[in-house]
Amino acid sequence: MNAPLPDVPEVRVVGLPQLTSGFDLVERLDLSMHLKVHGPLEPVRGERLAALADEIALRGRGGAGFPFARKLRAVAEAAIKRGVRPVVVVNGSEDEPACRKDTVLINRAPHLILDGALLAAEALGARTLVIGVTRDSTEASMSAALAERGLSNRRNAAIRARVQRNPERMVTGEASALVRSADGGPALPPGRKVRASDSGVGGAPTLLSNAETFAQLAVAARIGAARYRHTGLFEEPGTVLLTLSGAVARPMVVEVPTGVPLRYVLQLAGAPPLPQGVLTGGYHGAWLDSLTAHDAVVSRASLEALGGALGAGAVLPIGPETCPLGEALRVAQWLAAESSGQCGPCRLGLPAAAAGLADLLAGGGPAALEALREVTRAVNGRGACKHPDGAARFIDSTLSAFKDDLAAHVLSGGCGRETSGVLPLPAPGQQELGLPSGEKLAVDWTLCQGHGLCADIVPELIRLGPDGFPSVADAAVPLPLRGRAQRAVRRCPALALRLERTPGEPPSRPALLSAPDRKALDSGRS
Repeated sequence: MNAPLPDVPEVRVVGLPQLTSGFDLVERLDLSMHLKVHGPLEPVRGERLAALADEIALRGRGGAGFPFARKLRAVAEAAIKRGVRPVVVVNGSEDEPACRKDTVLINRAPHLILDGALLAAEALGARTLVIGVTRDSTEASMSAALAERGLSNRRNAAIRARVQRNPERMVTGEASALVRSADGGPALPPGRKVRASDSGVGGAPTLLSNAETFAQLAVAARIGAARYRHTGLFEEPGTVLLTLSGAVARPMVVEVPTGVPLRYVLQLAGAPPLPQGVLTGGYHGAWLDSLTAHDAVVSRASLEALGGALGAGAVLPIGPETCPLGEALRVAQWLAAESSGQCGPCRLGLPAAAAGLADLLAGGGPAALEALREVTRAVNGRGACKHPDGAARFIDSTLSAFKDDLAAHVLSGGCGRETSGVLPLPAPGQQELGLPSGEKLAVDWTLCQGHGLCADIVPELIRLGPDGFPSVADAAVPLPLRGRAQRAVRRCPALALRLERTPGEPPSRPALLSAPDRKALDSGRS
């Protein structure tokens, strides 16, 4: 199995560097080196900054791809209407195991990100800047960058700037979770959908965007829209950062102009000449089969037209030697375990989807396939955040992209290949809150009498079948549910339920939780 990606993998560039300028000189551009490489930056005021973002067609680089200029104007209008100062938030919470582009930027070019964020703050009249991170390395680099600029969270400061450290979980990168944590709450989606541009940190209109987005804004402000547009496609000018992992010889982050053939980027990282498939956009993204990937170019429009996604910039090929459905199952189980547990589609649907995919691989046949499709349909579009939608999209895309393998599993009991584990996931023993505990529930059917208490205690993992007997999810118990799983075992009147160690997993370790997170868990909301 592939080892987890390091925080800062190898960095390459196709063409002339923009975001990665100076990376060939030093490991980290401190303020002095940053100014030597990029030069000074003049303020860009008010509507002119939004016009610049429009001219370069800047979209968010965190996954959703929302037009930055529209977001900037929405925050300005809300702040003026309410007569309050807005807040600027940089989302550096890159918690997907296959993504490292923002982590690389924060570690190696933190001042380029701060340039863009401070430009936006100046244009909006904001006096508060929050940078959300989830890793030791990014916290240290960004804290040092603030100190190098003399920025702090002091009350009398012209602009109050601080680093917000959150747990390393998939859902902490969700915008509302970051806003909630910045206000002192747990780093979990609040369960209600409110646009940050209307009411974000402290209830103020908040401009929240991804770290690369602010860095792109800083590059454009320095070189101007005309020069920026000389690179890449006319409709999507500039460069993008991609994280390449999976079946590659050299996992890397690469800066590449839009319009470059995807096959060239894969070749640069040492991917197989004919990959079995390429996952685009990360674990909330979509698969391209080998032939489709050969025709794709690096651009949001091209990938979407072919059924893929640019998403958070993760690109993961897999070779012909591994079972693609088995690879997808590992990711589906991780996605299920990353649920914040606050809404039914996430808390119930994602474990059920992972269990359904496991049932299909175990020879469940056409009935298992139809049950899995029904679960993903029920999950999609009904969650409190975008996590269940992304997980359902990933599973549906897997079933569509690997039809031959799907047919082999449904009709013949398997494809005959082992699962190599080429898609990166966190290492066992390094799990944080939300990852699998390394244990699974099992029923002794010689003792079970169908009382049904277990399904009442932990419905996320156990459902009652038509006969009244429990149906247990064939997936590792997520750490947030481990306490209730143990309670279900203790309260089984027939002593038929037990927790078993999953093969190859080390004993789980208690997660380090903040007080708000611990309170949320105790109340059953996380």
